Amino acid sequence: MPSLWMIVASLLFACMGVCVKLGSASFSAGEMVFWRGLLGVLLIGLVARAQGVRLATPLWRLQLSRALAGSVALMCYFVAIGLLPLATAVTLSYTSPIFVALLLALWFGERLRWPVIGSVGLGLAGIVLLLRPTLQSDQWFGAVVGLGAGVVASLAYISVRELGRAGEPEARTVFWFSAITGVLGLPWLAAGGGFHAIDLQGALVLGGIGLFGATAQLAMTRAYRYGRTMVSASLAYTTVIFSSLFGMLLWDEHVPPAGWAAIALIVASGVLTGLATRHGAPLRGGAPIEPPGAEGYSSPHDPPAIRRLP
Repeated sequence: MPSLWMIVASLLFACMGVCVKLGSASFSAGEMVFWRGLLGVLLIGLVARAQGVRLATPLWRLQLSRALAGSVALMCYFVAIGLLPLATAVTLSYTSPIFVALLLALWFGERLRWPVIGSVGLGLAGIVLLLRPTLQSDQWFGAVVGLGAGVVASLAYISVRELGRAGEPEARTVFWFSAITGVLGLPWLAAGGGFHAIDLQGALVLGGIGLFGATAQLAMTRAYRYGRTMVSASLAYTTVIFSSLFGMLLWDEHVPPAGWAAIALIVASGVLTGLATRHGAPLRGGAPIEPPGAEGYSSPHDPPAIRRLP
């Protein structure tokens, strides 16, 4: 059953990506980020109330730094979806485990074992192959922004890990992530021309962004809480498969053979990095790696690519 919850979460995250791509024709990225945050606040606020979880947090500095990084990653993700084929944008966002491993090595002095180094190298090769020669010249900005989503999200996961260690409830962390996302979306929204008129189709798209994103978080929370961390982390990559299918069915997006090979390398890198790390040092409290849009999550588990901080 936990595996099924993870597949459901992946499908819902892919559906959120579809709504973002549909909405990019009528709304600015800042506008969609704002609605994603606002609707997330409303839904998660109801969940927290039903669970009896207080929203006030004693760890506001950690919540703030975590939410800021996660919100920036989400913004980059939404921009990339509007500029790139859906499968490409989603895959670039899933490079987070690679950058988490590099971050721990370069910033925290974490010693990486050879299996982890090999997995990271595999992922970097996949990134190079995906960026060239797969992309057209007018897609490079979207690719850089999409890759930035993976880089910035890796910073968020360090804070998510510490929140999990401190015992912060999932609903509280997701709530503050959503709230700060909505606040940060306001100035970007204003710079992009303010609110656009919302017709029935626009309301469905914006509602889908918030609803799919929030319910995907809840489904993923259940998968990680009751299932095996490594199985859930590996199944999370089915989002790439769902996104690829949606891109082909809805927009007739065709990924060249080199692109599929690159996607396969990046997915394999994420899974292998998790396996290599899991068989290394004992895992301690933290949170699993999740895609942009899910960065508020926390649980008593480690990210696949994170072992321990000094």
